[in-house]
Amino acid sequence: MAKKADTDKIKKEIKKMISDITEIPEEKITDDAKFTEDLGIDSMMALEIVANIEKKYKVVIPEEEIPKVNSFKSVYTLLEKLLKKKKK
Repeated sequence: MAKKADTDKIKKEIKKMISDITEIPEEKITDDAKFTEDLGIDSMMALEIVANIEKKYKVVIPEEEIPKVNSFKSVYTLLEKLLKKKKK
């Protein structure tokens, strides 16, 4: 299990990344914020977020998982799962 400090650091990095791509202030990106409905993120921005996460954390997000990446919480949960798998 990741340490709380690591978890918080990764969440902060992802939130900043989403904010930089979408130009939405970080404080508006809550754990439960839905990308399309709440934040107005379109498919191109979502793909850019996925690509940046893959590059930064050196993981591959499977194509079938991409449609499920629809909120900050879903991005973080998926990344956490992929990072655990990577460490094995």
